[in-house]
Amino acid sequence: MINQKYNINIYLKLKVFLSKYYNNENNTAFIDMENFHLDILDKRILRILRADARVPFVEVARQCGVTGSAVHQRVHKMFEGGLLKGSQFNLSPKKLGYHTLAFVGIQVNLTSDKTHEEVFQQIVEIPEVVECHSITGKYSYMIKIYARNNEDLKRILVYRIQSILEVTGTETFLSLEEGFNRKLNIE
Repeated sequence: MINQKYNINIYLKLKVFLSKYYNNENNTAFIDMENFHLDILDKRILRILRADARVPFVEVARQCGVTGSAVHQRVHKMFEGGLLKGSQFNLSPKKLGYHTLAFVGIQVNLTSDKTHEEVFQQIVEIPEVVECHSITGKYSYMIKIYARNNEDLKRILVYRIQSILEVTGTETFLSLEEGFNRKLNIE
């Protein structure tokens, strides 16, 4: 009888503990990012992967003095918690034939939230636009455009952006040279 009560008590404690880490609907793990804190090892793993995302987990583990499975579990936890999103290769725009980089402030006649969304959807359809930010101030949007040359940039501005009915004005800032491009610091 005592053994049965002991087992039930352990079961209940384990159930409460696991409920913090598992979604009861489909038994999948999740991380509560409000209570998630990066420890020293997590930060070290992130610094290594930030420098080169292609480093195998075994090498990351060797540099950190832990097992490969420990690195894998921690990275998986960071993906599930939304801290990490995907991985990517950085392409060289110039090697692909894009020699002009511009930032464009776009003024929009916003008559409703629907207008804002309609303009945004039209901007999304322009393949040369690689970033679009909804901002405060004089402009509704700030976009980043890669073009093959200045003539190509003019074509994109006139026929793709300024032709959007709700766009009331644009201001273009040409990038002469990228001073630096850094990843977010991990403290």
